[in-house]
Amino acid sequence: MKIGLTTTVPVEVIFAAGHTPVDINNIFIGDQNPMHLVEEAEIAGYPRNVCGWIKGLYATVLREEDIRAVVAVTQGDCSNTHALMETWQHKGIEIIPFAFPYDRDYDMLKLQIEKLIQVLGTDWEQTVKWKKNLDEVRSLAWELDRLTWEENRATGFENHLWQVSSSDFNGDPDKFARDLAGALAEARAREPLAPALRLGFIGVPPIVPELYDYLEAQGARVVFNEVQRQFSMPFQVEDLVEQYRLYTYPYNVFGRIEDIKRQAELRRLDGLIHYTQSFCFRQIEDLIIRQEIDLPILTLEGDSPTRLDARSKMRLDSFIEMLK
Repeated sequence: MKIGLTTTVPVEVIFAAGHTPVDINNIFIGDQNPMHLVEEAEIAGYPRNVCGWIKGLYATVLREEDIRAVVAVTQGDCSNTHALMETWQHKGIEIIPFAFPYDRDYDMLKLQIEKLIQVLGTDWEQTVKWKKNLDEVRSLAWELDRLTWEENRATGFENHLWQVSSSDFNGDPDKFARDLAGALAEARAREPLAPALRLGFIGVPPIVPELYDYLEAQGARVVFNEVQRQFSMPFQVEDLVEQYRLYTYPYNVFGRIEDIKRQAELRRLDGLIHYTQSFCFRQIEDLIIRQEIDLPILTLEGDSPTRLDARSKMRLDSFIEMLK
């Protein structure tokens, strides 16, 4: 069956059990009218001052009739997930909880993966086999990332799209690998893109994907997508537990900051855009990021899946001019 994901989890287990993982975030934001899904959640009773992603996820699962179970991350993602789980459960959706331990404890993380293995009815042997298979697919995403920052042959949005899609491989790793191989061939055949300001995008993936094209039109290019890159597990380790222990997103902000600093130096970034979602607890982390990272930072807040608003465009314009 199709099993929904509220965020990136050990998908190796789901594939090993013969099921298909579906990242609900990608279904929601890829909808022809994602704002309508937000409105459906509000009509159902979700408050106005709740994250647009949460409302979109709620309505998406109820609309997708073939998603009857969801792996929901109870620790390491959104603080609203508990209530989201309860509203799904009230509608008859099976909830499979998964928790990333705050302190990255290896044994606790291994226990959570083992519980997921037991619930889905598979074993470690099959799960490890799937890790090897998926790492080959992930290596293609790593190469596209390299073409973005080192050779300037892929755009910021292409980088975002392929990296964020590696959370579930669009439900079909073989087709995903073929499609990504084609995108790599196309990127390699291009002339390098025109020189531009080199920006890093940190924080959760934006609810307004138009952001990337707008930046490039103003002479700036995103060559580092922090969280999206983490979805592709760019660690090259054989131990499945260690792979998800190195994954920075679900743990404290200090591990993310170390990763951002390393990549900022490697990719020669001129500045950072820290994207925060309205009503999200991660907005508070902005004060730590600003004190720990010695680069110009623009904090940009998004709310609903609509077009980039005039105020955000004005702030982006001013930031780019300042960097120039």
